[in-house]
Amino acid sequence: MPEGMKLGVLPLCRPTFDVEFAASILRSVLDVVDRSGFAVAGKPELLMDNRQVQGALAEIAEHDVDRLLVVQTTFTDAECITDLADHQTAPFAIWAPSEPRTGERLRLNAFCGLNLASHALGLRGKEFNWLHSNPDRTSPDRLRRLLQFGNPAKPAPARAVSSVCTGRAAEIVGNLRNAKIGRVGSRPPGFDTCDYDAKTLKDITGVEVEPVELEELFGAAKSVADDSVSAVKAEARSSLTGLDNVDQISLECSLRLKPALEGICRRRQFDAVAVRCWPEMFTEYGGAVCGPVSMLAEAGIPCACEADVEGALSQLILQQAAGSPVFLADMVDIDADDDTGVVWHCGQAPASMRDPAVEAKATVHSNRGQPLLFEFPLKPGTVTLMRISKAFGKHKMVLIGGEMLRRPLAFSGTAGVVRFERPAAAVKSGIIDNGLEHHLAVAYGEHRAILRSIAAGLGLPVLEL
Repeated sequence: MPEGMKLGVLPLCRPTFDVEFAASILRSVLDVVDRSGFAVAGKPELLMDNRQVQGALAEIAEHDVDRLLVVQTTFTDAECITDLADHQTAPFAIWAPSEPRTGERLRLNAFCGLNLASHALGLRGKEFNWLHSNPDRTSPDRLRRLLQFGNPAKPAPARAVSSVCTGRAAEIVGNLRNAKIGRVGSRPPGFDTCDYDAKTLKDITGVEVEPVELEELFGAAKSVADDSVSAVKAEARSSLTGLDNVDQISLECSLRLKPALEGICRRRQFDAVAVRCWPEMFTEYGGAVCGPVSMLAEAGIPCACEADVEGALSQLILQQAAGSPVFLADMVDIDADDDTGVVWHCGQAPASMRDPAVEAKATVHSNRGQPLLFEFPLKPGTVTLMRISKAFGKHKMVLIGGEMLRRPLAFSGTAGVVRFERPAAAVKSGIIDNGLEHHLAVAYGEHRAILRSIAAGLGLPVLEL
């Protein structure tokens, strides 16, 4: 790309993350842009919502830019990205910064935002370039290459890797024909990753999806008897330290969600649930569902956050294949130099996944400040990652093999550092170029053989990363 071309820069941010850190990232990005010789249209500033994005786009349109650079300074949903792709003619790229694994708050979660964007854009057939890199370690030449277009990456083909579905695999496929998943609340706006089509899932798997209003869960939680709340608190205390150090009113609200969800599952005969976990859980109800999700998973009830129905389906299949609890996690960092990735979610991994060398602690949500969340690093051991995916509009089973390493906690909550079977850089490209969803089901053990057979029984091709 010749120097002097006009570049529009859209820095996306959300105020629930570390805005000061995001601002420093933007300054570093703009320094690289300046050293690359591009003329920047307007004065790029952090854009906190879609209204501000639309205003910035209108200003950029007046400059007739040659390229657009979306700077994913923090996690955002994909709504503004898809709107941009639908209405802009200039080629665009997304740059998401990496962040250090400090063991503290996930301050940016930018890779996850890139992940949501890649899935949404893939569903719409929109081409873009992308970069996941620390701007302080990114050269002007790398930025110039990012803004060159013409040979976009193509998704890898998913293939039928097994024609055999017998024994336990056939039994699991048969179980799905009678399974029900409850969807409690709707998925958040801009989370195309959590979309599903009930008829398509029924046709593929036999699983039925039944909607439940979020208000029903809140009402059930408020009606839980005090002795049941005491029992859940005792259960949590048996796994965690520091339970008395969090706000006790919010803690009780959180604990009530476990028996409430169990009751809904029992009455409606749900085998798994997908729950809208924010923002209403915090802003209207008053406690996090993350800790209860951990306890439900440990008890054998898969529970997906963000109302991710196909995430809950992935958990249900993997749990039956593994015969053990499953963690539905975000992939929040992949470091090619260290050749590892980090699976994380706020604080909801099953307690049996805890590294026994480290105590589990009670904590609060890093963005919302309310309990109950679990905090611990995941134990070392072989792991299988799986997802029933609709990437690029075609259902498939995604499989990733790896080894969870004994490492310090990467980010607050529940997290684990994985060395993949394949190079981390290839896995990163596989996730983004294939437009995969941001949730992956994780179980301990090597289960890919039976999962391939299950895929054959469901008529699904397999994408292995």
